[in-house]
Amino acid sequence: MALNSIALCSRALLKTGCRSITSFDEGTAEAEVAGNLFETTRDALLSAHPWSFATAQVTLPRLEAEPIADYAYAFQLPADYLRVLSAGAGRGRGLEYRIHERRLHTHSPDVVLTYIFRPAESEFPPFFDQVLIARLAAEFCIPLTDSTSRSEALRGIAKDEFRQARLIDSQQDTTDAFGDFNLIGVRS
Repeated sequence: MALNSIALCSRALLKTGCRSITSFDEGTAEAEVAGNLFETTRDALLSAHPWSFATAQVTLPRLEAEPIADYAYAFQLPADYLRVLSAGAGRGRGLEYRIHERRLHTHSPDVVLTYIFRPAESEFPPFFDQVLIARLAAEFCIPLTDSTSRSEALRGIAKDEFRQARLIDSQQDTTDAFGDFNLIGVRS
């Protein structure tokens, strides 16, 4: 079942022992805390791992203005960009680059960017919903309950959920095989 930001926050609030919310604007302490912490917590968690559901590739548009120093070309990063995984010319990797002022600077006239983007909450897979709910509960706990011991327990649960989610996500890719490796060649 696809969850939206309110549903995710409500489930996290229930884990802290607080009341759920129906809107970020309802005027309760729970709604205020959830409204203030949701987006940054979501983006930090998305940026923390190269999630398969939040990874994209795009050919970047080159900007007219050249960088002042160090590199020959500047490219505009996508609006939904959170973090670069790699950049390449014709491929998704291999370029030397620098991110500066939300632009990618490099010596290549063409750039293919592999990056983490911000998908809609309704597109999160269930394993990511669970880690986000756990992380939100840990973030919401101290402002709403003043319980550091409960907060620490929730942080431990969030770490375990993160580890499990990374494991599940990593199984959605082809396993790396050994290519040209001298020891394998000798055994044949």
